[in-house]
Amino acid sequence: MLEGGSFRADVSPDIIDGTPLIRAYDDAYFQIADTRYESGICIHQGEVISPWGPEHSGSISLEDLSLILAHPPEILIIGTGRLTSFPDASVLHALSEQHIGFECMNSRAAARTYNILVAEGRTVSALFLLPNAR
Repeated sequence: MLEGGSFRADVSPDIIDGTPLIRAYDDAYFQIADTRYESGICIHQGEVISPWGPEHSGSISLEDLSLILAHPPEILIIGTGRLTSFPDASVLHALSEQHIGFECMNSRAAARTYNILVAEGRTVSALFLLPNAR
């Protein structure tokens, strides 16, 4: 208790220092900390890989997922650009076979969802096409 009967507590989850979080995004970039990425990005095991991926979600290949499949996270968030779309069924099947939970959504929603899952302490990786990708 503080003077005057006030109570103050930090109720935000503990986020490991240095964990990449999406701080901003626009049609042409993502910002993590003070760095802007003007291409697709992959966030996996605390590392940001950029440039990453194809121009369209339908073009995501197993090769694009090689790092993810080699060291599977609990959850993979796939930001597919302006609209929600899905990679080829063979890609989704490979994720399922590795017991990787995944969600596909537009890149703006994916950025917010990724940050929430990180804050919850989940083992999450993310693949993002730029928000203006179609």
